[in-house]
Amino acid sequence: MPASFTLRLTLLASLFVLTTGIGCKAATPPPAPTLDSPLAAKHGREIAVFAGGCFWGQQAVFERVKGVLDTTAGYTGGSSATATYAQVTTETTGHAESVKVVFDPAKITYGQLLQIFFAVHDPTTLNRQGPDVGTSYRSAIFFNSPEQQKIASAYIAQLDAAKAFPKPIVTQVNALKGFYDAESYHQDYALHNPDNSYIMVCDRPKIATLKAEFPNLYHDYTGK
Repeated sequence: MPASFTLRLTLLASLFVLTTGIGCKAATPPPAPTLDSPLAAKHGREIAVFAGGCFWGQQAVFERVKGVLDTTAGYTGGSSATATYAQVTTETTGHAESVKVVFDPAKITYGQLLQIFFAVHDPTTLNRQGPDVGTSYRSAIFFNSPEQQKIASAYIAQLDAAKAFPKPIVTQVNALKGFYDAESYHQDYALHNPDNSYIMVCDRPKIATLKAEFPNLYHDYTGK
């Protein structure tokens, strides 16, 4: 585990009192997308990639969603040569901490995943979520098909038009050019470290939001 990782936890612990309620709290549940793909007639595997702050919390949410088959914390937006935690935290690589979500389109739609994504992070803060500041913590959607791009862009426009959030959404919609798995100690971090101060302050509320606002999509997760 790199020194930068330990330093991050130490610094964040000192910021919790000041930053509780800034970005960590779940946004008001957004409305369902008016444009979405129907549930598929046959089971399958599709991929969605989201960036919404620290990947610990994002993975902790999506691995508890019915219809999600697998999740991986990783890096998106930069090159494979710089896809390491030590380099990404320098905020010079172009990467965003992100989560790859493998889902069954016969059980959950891409639009439903987007609705959850916008419910559990603040899409109006530029390059920041709670105590985490930098471009690696930006809000972004990485699409891998024209259909995903269309649905994501339409949903952001819908949310802005409805003033679902108090400020304009700054979430980027970019083509997925590569996803690189994060180090093993980051995978299922919230599950394995439930009493970690950061997890308690920023990530447990995300899980609680999922359970409260999307009870029909929530299920318990005990690990792979």
